[in-house]
Amino acid sequence: MRIIALTNQKGGVGKTTSVTNIGAGLCKLGQKVLLIDLDPQAHLTYSLGFTAHEIEKTVYQLLKAEEPAESTIQKRNGIHLIPANIDLSGAEIELISVAGREFLLKENLVNLLNGNYYDYILLDCPPSLGLLTLNALTTATEVFIPLQTEYLALNGLSKLLQTINVVKKRLNPGIEITGIIATRYDGRKKLNNEVVNKIREHFGDKLFPTLIRDNVSLAEAPSFGMTIFEYKPDSNGATDYLSICQEILNRR
Repeated sequence: MRIIALTNQKGGVGKTTSVTNIGAGLCKLGQKVLLIDLDPQAHLTYSLGFTAHEIEKTVYQLLKAEEPAESTIQKRNGIHLIPANIDLSGAEIELISVAGREFLLKENLVNLLNGNYYDYILLDCPPSLGLLTLNALTTATEVFIPLQTEYLALNGLSKLLQTINVVKKRLNPGIEITGIIATRYDGRKKLNNEVVNKIREHFGDKLFPTLIRDNVSLAEAPSFGMTIFEYKPDSNGATDYLSICQEILNRR
């Protein structure tokens, strides 16, 4: 099982879009996939067509050990999801005094982690480096970092890398950054190509060869509660994400 946290404290870089469509793409390629929404805004949950505020059993109840992981899972078109809703917004304050608070997600997923239920677990982190992201990093075996191919893409990234290094040293020695996903790429723009070159200089072959092209269908699909493969299967977005999924499988 590969447990991958997609994280970047900068918002709007394509974390949720990537979790949604990598999850769906891996399912298309025959993999068993669980997605976990760790963002109180619940964008992943809404993107997959679920009405977050109507769901009673979510990752919030899982973190508080009020529900077993199995009872929080929602299923749709082969994708399994542990959803989030606005209740999660209070988790960081409520759990701050709990002993071992950095390991709550890992401890409460133990039955799934020790079983042979999934090939991939993808964790959608909030755009911050707080307790929820920390729980994702202590649970994950790998980190993917989505980066926009725009000015300031690498700005502030040092803090994220520092956090991952601290987690690796103190909490989860097995975690590694194994993938960089370049998003909103337009090959006609000189700036985009310059940023891709800088990302490649910094991260080398950790940058996936497939660049996610700027594609309006990727922005539209969540409003219909669909993955890109359901909404526009012939779009550049669908082509690019399926290609990245194949690269993920090849890096196993």
